[in-house]
Amino acid sequence: MLKQDMNILVIGGAGYIGSHVVKALLAHGDSVTVYDNLSTGCRENLFPQCRFIEADIRDYSALQAAMQDAERPVDAVVHLAALKAAGESMLEPERYAEHNIAGTIKILNAMTAAEVPFLVFSSSAAVYGEPQYLPIDEHHPTEPTNFYGATKLEIERLLKWYSQLRGLRYASLRYFNAAGYDPDGEILGIERNPANLLPVIMEVALGRRPHLQIFGDDYDTPDGTGVRDYVHVTDLAGAHILALDHIAAKQQNLVLNLGTEHGVSVREVFELAERITGREIPMAVAARRAGDPAKLMASSQAAREVLGWVPRYSDPETLLQTAWQAYLRSDSGIASVSGSDSS
Repeated sequence: MLKQDMNILVIGGAGYIGSHVVKALLAHGDSVTVYDNLSTGCRENLFPQCRFIEADIRDYSALQAAMQDAERPVDAVVHLAALKAAGESMLEPERYAEHNIAGTIKILNAMTAAEVPFLVFSSSAAVYGEPQYLPIDEHHPTEPTNFYGATKLEIERLLKWYSQLRGLRYASLRYFNAAGYDPDGEILGIERNPANLLPVIMEVALGRRPHLQIFGDDYDTPDGTGVRDYVHVTDLAGAHILALDHIAAKQQNLVLNLGTEHGVSVREVFELAERITGREIPMAVAARRAGDPAKLMASSQAAREVLGWVPRYSDPETLLQTAWQAYLRSDSGIASVSGSDSS
């Protein structure tokens, strides 16, 4: 039976996506405990009404203690803690296996020991690999081209077994390109050393980097640059609430894409960013990166039909406006610089 006020443990809740999920859970009326080792998450992202546990997912005793709180049992877990740099994962597979796979196994074992029944898992479009057709739906073959994507796919396989053998109900949410920032300006922590397009553009606009590198301008796309599906982090957070409500009420597992079904090219983002920031953004074209597809877009039909999820903030203007406002706050000293969590 679905409880109206759940006690949610958000693992990785001090990071970029995690902090937005925490905000959405609090607005939903849930109680939240944030579990984060602050290796990439930041204290500025912690909401005062949340309990905070500074610990690592590889610490099984800490996970046990978090889930077996005598004051109030944990009703569900949202798991967003992972190493997520695709290129780095190819150079350090051991580290990624230890953090992402072994760490998640400890989370699952602590959940089953404490009889926590529900999990929302931060997965990734990286499980699909090179697109065989567009838009990518949930039936697309899963053939990751980097070890990061392989860790996410392996965790999804584990979730199936824990569901079959231990009755776990889970939602695996395959994000496409998370972008933007809290429209209300309440999430203050900014990513450190970002690799994704929008935060890199913001750093160039603020003079923190000398120029923007565009990797390839000879793709088979209208302007030659890569086309991607960007989804606002606030829309992603809303999907976590809908997914948790669904698996709790229906006792059904979910595997869903979260995207907009619309692609925006790198050059289009760059040109719009110059208009929104009012600043010249130095740009240089570099060679294509190995493994980068020309286009990558999601089908979100299943999320729309099953959850009623419709992105509200994911138009390019809102993505860039909210990101720019967040970076301006950071540049004025309102927030200190830190990192992101997962996916």
